[in-house]
Amino acid sequence: MTKGILIKKSSMAENRKENSYKISVVVPAYNEEENIFPLMEEFSKMFSESKLNGEVILVDDGSTDGTFLKAKECQEKYNFLKVEVHKRNRGKTDALITGFSKARGKIFVFWDADLQYLPEEIPKFIERIDEGYDVVCGWKQGRYGIKRFVSFVYNFLSRILFRVEVHDLNSVKAFRREIMDEFPLRKDWHRYMVVMAADKGYKIGEVKVKLYPRRFGQTKYGFWRIPVGFLDLLSVKFQLSFMKKPLLFFGSLGIGLFFLGTLVGIIALILRIFLQEGYRPMLYLVILCMLSGISFFALGFLAESIAGLKEEIASLKEEKRERRF
Repeated sequence: MTKGILIKKSSMAENRKENSYKISVVVPAYNEEENIFPLMEEFSKMFSESKLNGEVILVDDGSTDGTFLKAKECQEKYNFLKVEVHKRNRGKTDALITGFSKARGKIFVFWDADLQYLPEEIPKFIERIDEGYDVVCGWKQGRYGIKRFVSFVYNFLSRILFRVEVHDLNSVKAFRREIMDEFPLRKDWHRYMVVMAADKGYKIGEVKVKLYPRRFGQTKYGFWRIPVGFLDLLSVKFQLSFMKKPLLFFGSLGIGLFFLGTLVGIIALILRIFLQEGYRPMLYLVILCMLSGISFFALGFLAESIAGLKEEIASLKEEKRERRF
């Protein structure tokens, strides 16, 4: 089921009024029990050395180990830490949405809980934001096995499809708070946050971040992330391009199929007149092409109407957001 970004707008408005932090770091965690203590020690060290005013919101995404208990222990020790919990595992995108809805910072930072990226890198992201960038992506520097090849293919296709000139779209990142009001997030679409922001005209930058081997716990990376990620990639491309002018896409398919049906019909007619031969499958093909062409054209008109409503809703949201500021 399509899920818009579930950050409640009323909560966002209340949090915005109470903003007292420069950064809010959102950390989704699923079965990362052994990483929680050392991770919070690294955050404590980063805040102390950088003098950044910020908070960390750790979202326990339905862990079955002691992640939540460890996080609550850390919360008693570190006043920058807040802990949220999901009763079941809902995925990284939902965990991020929960964290963003509770955040009070002017800049959001998405960080992993597995200690493969150290929080000491965060000030570099904030410096780039302060330079005028709206979104800053991490560019992984290190060895990470077969995932490196998969990541290369994914990022290569992303650069071709979306023309976003960054090396790594699937890493830690920082971005201005207001970006979260701009687009919906569906399951696993946190990976495409950057391309959707770029499509809206936001300025995208990147910094190099060192990737460390996982010390504790097990990777959540599985084979099925590859085909799912590829299909999501096509889905986002469709949303950002064809859905802006759906009649152009569906209408072109409809006209093409209608033309193909007409051509096959002419050929079938010539064969019947001059060779006195008829091929029933060709008649079926003509009917199929004609009906499919008409259906695609009608679908294009329907999608065009939906796209128009979508633009009106987006315009109303933008007006409402500008009034809040």
